[in-house]
Amino acid sequence: MLTACLTFAVVAALVTITPGLDTMLVLRTTVSAGRRVGYLSAVGVSAGCLAWAVASAAGLTALLAASHLAFQAVRVAGACYLLWLGAQALWHSRRATTPEALDEAISSGAAFRTGLVTNLLNPKIGVFYMSLLPQFVPHEASMFWTSLLFAVIHDAEGLLWFAFIVFAAGGARRFLTRPGVKRRLQQVTGLAFIGFGLRVATEH
Repeated sequence: MLTACLTFAVVAALVTITPGLDTMLVLRTTVSAGRRVGYLSAVGVSAGCLAWAVASAAGLTALLAASHLAFQAVRVAGACYLLWLGAQALWHSRRATTPEALDEAISSGAAFRTGLVTNLLNPKIGVFYMSLLPQFVPHEASMFWTSLLFAVIHDAEGLLWFAFIVFAAGGARRFLTRPGVKRRLQQVTGLAFIGFGLRVATEH
């Protein structure tokens, strides 16, 4: 079991540190609202991933994947949500002409919900867990409980990685919150969210 956990931990770590939507979301939130709120968005991301992992271990993800209509409904909802986040970021950058206008009132609850909903509306995460976790489960081990253990390992690695992102972004926040820099960051993240949304919408 120890060997299986270590092997999975290495693979999960490589997946975790690969730049993607979650990293962009945590980075943007940290720059906009500070380290504490940024890390709460990371906790929301991890909670969403853990929910998909539990669903995968319980077999619910397999049912979702088997139902084309349900899968497409979740996928389209997720794509629309990402497009909305991207449009919102671009709107903030377009109307921002002063440092005060660039400041976003992101509450702790809103940051957590955004991280959570972004992942809950991405069925690809469930399919990822469903296809990856069983490959590392030893034959004699319980599929359900071992899958949950692997999910906890993945979540712990994610929280550590996000803690690094939050710490680094918080340290550079004085530079990143300059009006010109922050406006550019809003534009980049907005386009990134829209790109992720379009990819989710067009992938099959």
